[in-house]
Amino acid sequence: MFRKILIANRGEIACRIQRSCRRLGIATVAVYSDADARAQHVLGADQAVHIGGSRPAESYLCGERILAAALATGAEAIHPGFGFLSENADFAEAVAHAGLVFIGPSAASMRKMGSKAGAKVLMQAHGVPVVPGYTGEDQDPALLAREAERIGFPLMIKAAHGGGGKGMRIVRQAGEFIAALESCQREAKGAFGRDRVLLERYVEKPRHIEVQIFGDQHGEVIHLNERECSAQRRYQKVIEESPSPFVTPELRAAMGAAAVAAGQAIDYVNAGTVEFIVGPAGDFYFMEINTRLQVEHPVTEMVTGLDLVELQLRVAAGAALRELVPQRPPVARGHAIEVRLYAEDPEQNFLPGSGRLRVLELPATGPQVRIDSGVCEGDTVSIYYDPMIAKLIVYGEDRAQALGELRRALACTHIVGPKSNVEFLEKLARHPSVVEATIDTGYLDRELEAVLGTPAVLPAEVLALAAVATLLAQESATQQRASASGDPHSPWAKADGWRLGHPGKRLLCFGYRGERIEVAAHGHAGEYRLDMGSLHWIVQGARWIGTELSIAIGERSLKARVRQHGASLLVHDGERRYALESIDPYAFEQGQEQAGNDLKSPMPGRIVLVKCDADTEVEAGQELIVMEAMKMEITLRAPRAGRVSELCASVGEFVEADRVLVRLA
Repeated sequence: MFRKILIANRGEIACRIQRSCRRLGIATVAVYSDADARAQHVLGADQAVHIGGSRPAESYLCGERILAAALATGAEAIHPGFGFLSENADFAEAVAHAGLVFIGPSAASMRKMGSKAGAKVLMQAHGVPVVPGYTGEDQDPALLAREAERIGFPLMIKAAHGGGGKGMRIVRQAGEFIAALESCQREAKGAFGRDRVLLERYVEKPRHIEVQIFGDQHGEVIHLNERECSAQRRYQKVIEESPSPFVTPELRAAMGAAAVAAGQAIDYVNAGTVEFIVGPAGDFYFMEINTRLQVEHPVTEMVTGLDLVELQLRVAAGAALRELVPQRPPVARGHAIEVRLYAEDPEQNFLPGSGRLRVLELPATGPQVRIDSGVCEGDTVSIYYDPMIAKLIVYGEDRAQALGELRRALACTHIVGPKSNVEFLEKLARHPSVVEATIDTGYLDRELEAVLGTPAVLPAEVLALAAVATLLAQESATQQRASASGDPHSPWAKADGWRLGHPGKRLLCFGYRGERIEVAAHGHAGEYRLDMGSLHWIVQGARWIGTELSIAIGERSLKARVRQHGASLLVHDGERRYALESIDPYAFEQGQEQAGNDLKSPMPGRIVLVKCDADTEVEAGQELIVMEAMKMEITLRAPRAGRVSELCASVGEFVEADRVLVRLA
């Protein structure tokens, strides 16, 4: 076994690899960029080496610097994690030539899978089912359009190199093909440096099912059962689970055999994933082999009891799979589900976010709950990398129990700072398509508005809980100030609102989705009368139990998780969360601004396309700018109809957040 390895990655996956290494007694070397100088993966390593600037091209994609760091620190092997250089054959080859071990497949195997087009041809030759399509070298747009007509619509345009859902477009009719092709090529060029595409028949309402494979240096390839990743948005996985509720024992055996055949076709060594698209009738087709560890590998670990990172390390050190995994395939026990907590705003088309995590409360871990994360409270979600905060993995004896654990774990999650997708995940965990396991890969893109639903009306019970939490917080703060003063026994420390001749009244004000709501309160110490419009409630016995607030209103008992941070206040009633803001009741209330004249950058990023000129007349909602930020393209539209008076950005330019890009007259 290795004594020391270098982890050529960052964030969550680097921390995950470190955990297995610590358990095995393997020292770790971290590499870091300017932005990651105080990151958790740096703090958790035995050694750390600075490799360059904040942008990936200046650091984590610099293979020569990473290799030099490995040699300088005495590392015997390099683990690439996923993303960055994990599927870069040239890097894997350079590592081997330097006399180090690349913890992954050989460069030759990668090259066979590096092109989706070549992979399809190879798989077809080895009897693995593939979707009809075009994989040729000729990329003339007219030829591609003719091939599209031959294959038939709907069809998929896919970048021939890369992954992660980048450079993929669904085209449903011939008139949309050229525009979709150009957009796909542009995105592929930006993400992978190459704009070659392939075309393939689009299977309607498919399932996305992948099989975990492992190969060793002794010629054996095995599979470790399947994962289902059908819940996707823009080809990005949202929910991953194992076993698949769709797969029958017969289908599992057939797909497992095809996955092993795919691995054998390229002499595969170490961890890999064979991805299949599966039709409603159970017909399945090869999509690709991811020649690395997958983001969703924890669900396989939860149901098999295997540590896949440990398997990677032992296989790379020469161990035989027959000794490591004696049962083929391993027996899967129970059910595991993974979701990814992201800094993004679902109500703004899932716009990625960044910023300091002022509060990060995650559920307690144990046999049913696992957290994989590369950040902690106080850390910053960087603009330069994927905005993942953590992976939440839950386990149950069956799928229903696992879904229940997921809902409970999400209810315990609270993030203040950048906006997050936690509320969206809670809605999804209760949605019939997920509960009944009928979701397909296109469902969320088709039905996203229905899943998101309309903003919830604030229930009176939730308003009452928010008001009581605020009153108790005010009283506690007053008592703390008095205790710290020169007269801690002062009657002013009671904070009971006493007034001569009449009961004291406190006016509270809250903001909820643009609405201003006032509550008049009388009383103190958990006993209150609340006047909320036409409602007049008597509250008794208010008390905190951890983060849960319990109150009694007449014969009813109400309980909810309530979290306060500054002016923000979150009430979770067990099923959904309500975000309120405490407002100064006597503050001047400003009116709503009209649609502005300026189109601004929502976040830092690079301009990839400008679709207007100065003096151009534009319509409201018309596409004006396409920018790339946090590994995705973002289309910016005109806020209103008008004439472009000033164009303030150019293609290729890197712009900061809130930078004016277009000004309308």
